[in-house]
Amino acid sequence: MNRQRGLKIIEKIGIFYLFSSLAISIVYTIWAVFLESFFHNASSVGLLTSFFTFLGIFSYFLFIPLVERRSKTSLLFISLLFFAISYFIFSIYSNIYLVIVLGALLTIFGSLRITTFGILVRDKTSDKNVSKNEGVIYTLLNLAWLVGPLIAGFVANKYGFDNVFFLGFLLVLISIILFRGFKIKDNRKTKKVGSNVFKLIFSFFSKKERVFVYIVSGAVTFWWALIYIYIPVYIIEQGYGAFLIGLFLSVVVLPLILFEYPFGKLAGKRGFKKLFFTGFIILSFISVLCFFISNIYFLLSLLVLASVGISMIESTSEAYFFDIISKEQRDKYYGVYNTAVDIGFLLGTLPAALLLLFFSFKSVFVLFASFTLLFALISLRMREVYESRRK
Repeated sequence: MNRQRGLKIIEKIGIFYLFSSLAISIVYTIWAVFLESFFHNASSVGLLTSFFTFLGIFSYFLFIPLVERRSKTSLLFISLLFFAISYFIFSIYSNIYLVIVLGALLTIFGSLRITTFGILVRDKTSDKNVSKNEGVIYTLLNLAWLVGPLIAGFVANKYGFDNVFFLGFLLVLISIILFRGFKIKDNRKTKKVGSNVFKLIFSFFSKKERVFVYIVSGAVTFWWALIYIYIPVYIIEQGYGAFLIGLFLSVVVLPLILFEYPFGKLAGKRGFKKLFFTGFIILSFISVLCFFISNIYFLLSLLVLASVGISMIESTSEAYFFDIISKEQRDKYYGVYNTAVDIGFLLGTLPAALLLLFFSFKSVFVLFASFTLLFALISLRMREVYESRRK
């Protein structure tokens, strides 16, 4: 009975979040190109994105006491509402100053959205089904990232960026309506709230197993920085349009949809370490190959294949994190853990932006090959976890 009830809740969470993720995927498909239309070079786009990422990192720490004290569903609702308002504003007006201000605020509220949603999913999941349900949720989210870029590429190519933002606004609005209609409750609050952020950070990183999963989780967004920031700009610089960007960003998530759920189940039964290591080796090897490839279609095809590696790491890394902490630690540690999202993204954007000031675009692949190989070696030092052996 409880298992069925829990499954229904997970389905409801996945359905309403599918629409907001579709909105975000549509907007994010054209985001780098939208920024490039103001700055006209990849390095400036990378530097501004790095600035936004810095704000996101601080936001996770800022929101920790709030997340501990308040209802997760209320905070998630507020974050989604701000996304809807921002997308609507961009659909009717935009200039460089508005882009910087609203882009910064979207990053801040994005931190709140990620944190509250992650805790909500975990709170509605039994201990034996963490990797399985994380696989379900990530599969649904990746469906959004499959369809969204195709829609964004078509709309941007035919009707312009304004209509992409308006479509994003409508989809977030639908998500909010479903969210309210499903009446999902998560009013669990922490009685003892940690107020000393520095003490909390030190406590989190005092255990090696938390440090290792932090690095592995950050490595996922490190890779996505290449895919969603630099590759779209590279496509534009090669003389291609928004449609090819949308097509690529759609196809690149296909391996995630096909493999993330089965890899999540496999990790729960057989352990996580081998999946992490294999995934990073795939990313490193393909990055090396991309350095030598000049044909853009071959290059994009290789990057799609690299997503098989990401499918071994993305949802399983979050499941691993929840497996190694207690229920009482979720609220205070999940915000710290989620800074890995922005730290990884920053590591993927800032060094590459600086590299592009002096070298050609192909040098970026050397950077990503080196880091993903390092992540592979780090993953071998992680403690193994088997969910299937739990009672």
